[in-house]
Amino acid sequence: MFRHFAAVVLVSNMALAVADDVPKFNVEPSCRATELADVGRGRTLEMCKKEEQDAHDQLDKQWTQFAVADRNKCAQLTHIGGAPSYVELLVCLEMARDTKSLPDKDKNLMTGKGQ
Repeated sequence: MFRHFAAVVLVSNMALAVADDVPKFNVEPSCRATELADVGRGRTLEMCKKEEQDAHDQLDKQWTQFAVADRNKCAQLTHIGGAPSYVELLVCLEMARDTKSLPDKDKNLMTGKGQ
């Protein structure tokens, strides 16, 4: 019982921490994987790190403008399937925000409810 309660408190605290500040990611593994997957196309580790830093800087400026629920959901999604990425987090947040401004008929098409 106590373990379950402690786990709930820990998860709740992590969600609050994510909601308050831009999460801290080690982008090195993600950039190394990207560099390896992009063999021969000229994408370098340094280019990837620059894109990640730019995305982080943009997140720092806009973080509180995104809905808390979206920040939490997107931060969790960036950990699925590999190393997290600020670029991925930023795109997720922008998509969540932009989807909310769509007319209802377009939202229904995106979710399959309009078919």
